[in-house]
Amino acid sequence: MRLNNEEIFGIARKIKANMTGESWETIAHSVVSYEADVTELMPLIKEMNEGADKANRITVNSVMLKIITEGIKAMPLINSHLEFDRKLVRGKLKVYDTINISVPMVLPTGEMMTVNLRDMEKKSISEMDATVKETVKKAKNTDINEALFDVSLNDTLQGLKKGKVLQAARRLYGSKMPGQHRVETLKGEEKKKYYSIPEHERLSQKDLEQGTITVSNLGSVYREGSQRCYMLQIVPPQTCVIALLSIRDEPAVVVDENGEKSLGIKQVLPMTLAFDHRAYDYPDIIPFFRKLDEIFANPSVIKDWK
Repeated sequence: MRLNNEEIFGIARKIKANMTGESWETIAHSVVSYEADVTELMPLIKEMNEGADKANRITVNSVMLKIITEGIKAMPLINSHLEFDRKLVRGKLKVYDTINISVPMVLPTGEMMTVNLRDMEKKSISEMDATVKETVKKAKNTDINEALFDVSLNDTLQGLKKGKVLQAARRLYGSKMPGQHRVETLKGEEKKKYYSIPEHERLSQKDLEQGTITVSNLGSVYREGSQRCYMLQIVPPQTCVIALLSIRDEPAVVVDENGEKSLGIKQVLPMTLAFDHRAYDYPDIIPFFRKLDEIFANPSVIKDWK
């Protein structure tokens, strides 16, 4: 067996590997799939964008973020963080009124970073769209290693305050001791120049800290794909993650105004929801899907949310 390549993990991959390991070691993942009929929704989005230039058109992504936010309002339990001590069998679920959505996004460099879109429960579709576009703009001014090291260092220091001394020592040793695994951050004039960029023009610690729920739009990365998603990773301490897939045409039973059934074609947007079974049960998430059913059955409601 001949080694083709060897890639040392950078800080982004280290954080993902650590978080993924913790997720699958500690969380009881349960998964539900949902197929949204967007046949009537898509023409409405096109209508809402009539006369708007490309920069000001609302995206399907922003519309879906709004629809999901309305679903979360109907089922607040999924907008939560879980604290659970398995040794002492003690648990606590922190349910939030504020909906801060963690969204993985691909940076201009091709790297991936998860950003925190704050206060989504207060925003219209247009405001959500503007938030996403502003975040993309800020990402272009961001040094991913520098930003993630700041987040990682803060997380380590917070752990130290909670008495996690060994964990803090290991993390600091692993990131800053000399050698091929050392995390390199900016120095000298490069660092000075980077931090001269106003914080509101680049991704800061506030933009990268944990949200209350994660929504990953896999379909936006590969629109022409016909993939399915059967498993998702929940990011602790969150209790829920939602994935959106690419829209596709599928055969379906169509019911006309007279109640007659026939075979037809519908546009379907597959969704996958994974939740932490330690926090709540399958019946608890039904209000979320009922709200989505209600919206997709009467999609013209999105005009009131623009």
